Amino acid sequence: MNQFFKLVAELGVPIAASVGMGVFILFIIKYILNGIVNSIKFIESVITQLDNRVKTMNNDILKIDQEVSEQLGIHIDTDRVARADGKTDARKD
Repeated sequence: MNQFFKLVAELGVPIAASVGMGVFILFIIKYILNGIVNSIKFIESVITQLDNRVKTMNNDILKIDQEVSEQLGIHIDTDRVARADGKTDARKD
């Protein structure tokens, strides 16, 4: 507290108040950015989960298409199977 009064005596009240407001603004910005970063991390995890679901659905649709084509005696589109073959299955079961 003694340092604060010494600062006010040397610099004056307006400059000391400006320094105090600058520190206050830094704390407010840090608080706001911390909340935004947490929100972005949550949204990133949701997007990752949705991407995994889309990959799983693509694999399932490809398998269903192959089974239906086989049962109906229709030629299986091997180009489509080859395009999806190198991709990993995102399911966790």
